[in-house]
Amino acid sequence: MNKTETGRLGEERVCEYLTGRGYRIVSRNFRIKGGEIDIIAENGDYIAFVEVKSRKPGSMVSGFEAVNRRKQGLVIRAAAEYLRRSPSMLQPRFDTAQVTVADGIAQEVDYLENAYDTTGFDFIY
Repeated sequence: MNKTETGRLGEERVCEYLTGRGYRIVSRNFRIKGGEIDIIAENGDYIAFVEVKSRKPGSMVSGFEAVNRRKQGLVIRAAAEYLRRSPSMLQPRFDTAQVTVADGIAQEVDYLENAYDTTGFDFIY
């Protein structure tokens, strides 16, 4: 199983996780030049911009650690563009999901709401 397939499995699992908690998936793999958002979901209060990191058991770096300051900036930039194109009255929130994938099966989901914010970045919502 290659990295793209592993990532896709993780994203599918997180979509299931979110819909099971009352979220509606509004977009997947939203891309702009210089940024991408894996999942955009709404629940009536928030519009969540979700970065998904899929990992095999025993990986050296956790999915949460992989969403570093640079990656956060790329997601924030893409979120600003998404909201410019599709305005929303919902409160934006940046979440991170870490999915364990073993033997071709997305297993455990660790989900962190409000994992980071726009503090220190030049973006206004």
